[in-house]
Amino acid sequence: MEIKQFYDETLAHASYALYSEGEVALVDPARDPQPYLDFAREKGARIKSVIETHPHADFISSHLEIYKKTGAKIYASKLLGADYPHEPFDDGDELKLGSCKLRALNTPGHSPDSISILAIDETGKEKAVFTGDTLFIGDVGRPDLRENAGNLRAKREQLARDMYYSTRNILMQLEKDVVVYPAHGAGSLCGKSLSKELYSTIGKQLEENYALQEMDEDDFVKVLLEDQPYIPKYFGFDVGVNKRGADDFEQSIKNVPILDENVELEAGVLVIDTRSRKKYNAGHVPGAINIIEDGKFETWLGSIVGPEEKFYLIAQNSKCIESVIRRSAKIGYEKNIKGALLNPLYGTQIHPELNVEGLKTFPQNFTIVDVRVESERKNSTYFENAINIPLHELRERIHEVPTGKQIVVHCEGGYRSATGSSILENALPGITVYDLSESIKEFKPEKVNS
Repeated sequence: MEIKQFYDETLAHASYALYSEGEVALVDPARDPQPYLDFAREKGARIKSVIETHPHADFISSHLEIYKKTGAKIYASKLLGADYPHEPFDDGDELKLGSCKLRALNTPGHSPDSISILAIDETGKEKAVFTGDTLFIGDVGRPDLRENAGNLRAKREQLARDMYYSTRNILMQLEKDVVVYPAHGAGSLCGKSLSKELYSTIGKQLEENYALQEMDEDDFVKVLLEDQPYIPKYFGFDVGVNKRGADDFEQSIKNVPILDENVELEAGVLVIDTRSRKKYNAGHVPGAINIIEDGKFETWLGSIVGPEEKFYLIAQNSKCIESVIRRSAKIGYEKNIKGALLNPLYGTQIHPELNVEGLKTFPQNFTIVDVRVESERKNSTYFENAINIPLHELRERIHEVPTGKQIVVHCEGGYRSATGSSILENALPGITVYDLSESIKEFKPEKVNS
């Protein structure tokens, strides 16, 4: 059996193609089906099956499109309640792949309908387990995403207890040399402390993964529930799309209007400017929010903009226009785009530059807004009297920002502060808002005693 991992750095998402004797099975494919179709063609193989470990919250899957294009059967737990054509795949179920077998293991915990797939090679040896969002390298999946989304809904405490038994009674019972292939790596918001390693073994995880260490059920639940990251606005939406099955990727992208740069944008519709901080600061459409394409654009788009909101996309050039549309589609937001365009000729509003030395000398003359998440601020603080409002909450909490002074926005490295300062600039007309940007590195953080 040959196993190929496909990894999307921007979403920290891993998907897989398994090959044996002219047949391919896919596990948790991303929105764009082309890499998997190319793999099968290179092997001279047919895609026989697509397996969904659960309805994903953080990206859109191409399972339905692959089914329509190849005739491959889709397999998922019967608990998922999928609306697309599929075969139930639960405990005890097996499917053949060439001379190998794939066996379903019900492993609830991240979601009630999570399964893992145990790959058994041609000799009958258990070779690998594809754990979806149940077991990560260095972590397990968060249990708090299915209280308000999906066919089956469950409280986080119950799912945490399910995770305890899925790990102890199922995954930890596998042979120690079985290779673990999860659906995510470091940077994913589907867990709290994922490793940068993209695969491991059961034996190594028994030694190194905090969640697999000896502890009773109540202690496990407490440890698992604490310090989980925030939940982006788009997560529940993506669960619903994946339960139904998404539209074909390329066609959906082609449906996004490309607008002339002289067009008058509809009043009241969000404008997302994806250009660099330098370009945005030099001239932008009044009211535009600067979510820079570099970095985790998809995650921040889906964290700041709700799935019910329409928006325009502004990009640096035609190549970037195509890129940001495709990246928006990875989280199912392409239908929200009213149009994509270059910065209009009337996009001339200038974002002011901060005199950093003035901030160093007279910090008391500024209202300082820290847009890092609470856990970051717990570990270190840059400005003693800064107001902490995480970026993903800023649009809803603008009323908490005092307007008696000029405002400076900072984060840890400069990416989020560009977005945060643009949000405040637009919401507080008449107030000067600065982006501290990468100059935050000139300020020494103080460790916070916990």
